[in-house]
Amino acid sequence: MFTLIPRRARTAALAFSAAAALALGTTAMTGAAAAPTAAEAKAGPTPVAYVEVNNNSMRNVGKYTLANGGGNVFDVAVIFAANINYDTGTKAAYLHFNENVQRVLDNAATEIRPLQQKGIKVVLSVLGNHQGAGFANFPSQQAAAGFAKQLSDTVGKYGLDGIDFDDEYAEYGNNGTGQPNSSSFVHLVTALRANMPGKIISLYNIGPAASRLSYGGVDVSSKFDYAWNPYYGSWQVPGIGLPKSKLSPAAVEIGRTSQSTAADFARRTVSEGYGVYLTYNLDGADRSGDVSAFTRELYGSDAVYTP
Repeated sequence: MFTLIPRRARTAALAFSAAAALALGTTAMTGAAAAPTAAEAKAGPTPVAYVEVNNNSMRNVGKYTLANGGGNVFDVAVIFAANINYDTGTKAAYLHFNENVQRVLDNAATEIRPLQQKGIKVVLSVLGNHQGAGFANFPSQQAAAGFAKQLSDTVGKYGLDGIDFDDEYAEYGNNGTGQPNSSSFVHLVTALRANMPGKIISLYNIGPAASRLSYGGVDVSSKFDYAWNPYYGSWQVPGIGLPKSKLSPAAVEIGRTSQSTAADFARRTVSEGYGVYLTYNLDGADRSGDVSAFTRELYGSDAVYTP
């Protein structure tokens, strides 16, 4: 019925060729007064916005409010994306930022804090980079814990609200790396949750890691705050042991998924009792028509775009 859109194929190429990444635009931030937070101004599902920072500014997420009440449309903004890379010398995975992700982090005062001041959580997504390193093939529990520390240190250093796992484009086996094993992701998530108990850990429900959530009597499903469907333009309930309030079966690509489909998914989200609504590729254009298509169904309100 719906066309399944493969996950961000062009983004993989951008991540692999970080040196050629496009420069991030620097749109001026307006409005010094803090707007009402989403929690204060609305009740309903949690909308999430992934932003391709190779091309767009994180500040775009804060430009949408509800006509009725003035609260934020989006509650969670995801920086897309950092990478898990592989050092062939040390034979270890490490966290890598291309120049555009690094720019967002270095300019947290203008790219991240304004969103947080509005009540929007800002999360860093981590994605494979064709080098063989992934979340599911750490050679030991110690190695998984070491990468978890890199993640939590980054969250602390830049004042972020959490980490999003996206197990795509790892190309397990490259550079002599191992194939996915059953313990790695469990060790990684366990260590990360211990390192940052009050922060968000979310799961883009795709790849070998997403199907390896239990090992040695430990199931890490409950350690995630959210999990979402990875196929834009489709409705698919994530197969993870979380309550409906933490799941998004809806997945829409803003500007590409039709407004009628986005509205239908929003109606289903409400009627079937799910608590999250996932969107991808929010850019710098006025997308209030696309956004209103789902906010009308989620909150009974149009969305207002303020440049």
